[in-house]
Amino acid sequence: MRVVRRPLFPGEFDHELVWLAVSVTVFGGGALWLALGLPWPRCPFLEMSGYPCLTCGATRCTIAFAHGNFLHALGWNPLATVGLCALLVFDLYAASVLIARMPRFRTSGWRPGETKAVRIAVVVLIAANWVYLLANRGRF
Repeated sequence: MRVVRRPLFPGEFDHELVWLAVSVTVFGGGALWLALGLPWPRCPFLEMSGYPCLTCGATRCTIAFAHGNFLHALGWNPLATVGLCALLVFDLYAASVLIARMPRFRTSGWRPGETKAVRIAVVVLIAANWVYLLANRGRF
């Protein structure tokens, strides 16, 4: 795999613009939802089984993260907290390249072994997070 920094090609999908817009819209929509006092989403898996799902605690994690309480967010859902940190870094990167019209980072030349390693790592991280959630299911 190679990471290259290059200008956006004409007609190329603008990941930075789209995913920055999506994340800001979702965060704003969630903040508006909670500001209006609408009910929090309930986890159907937790309701039916009594066990937390893969994403249980992500809403409370996001609220704690938005208030700057990172340790509390980490306790609710470690993988969601890491994802929110990555999203924050991406959003800062995306905003800076869009405002300054800078070249973008892109990957190319992924070998099959590299893609397989990334897939395995993602599955292991999700499984480890679920084990953590199951071990702390009394919180939910």
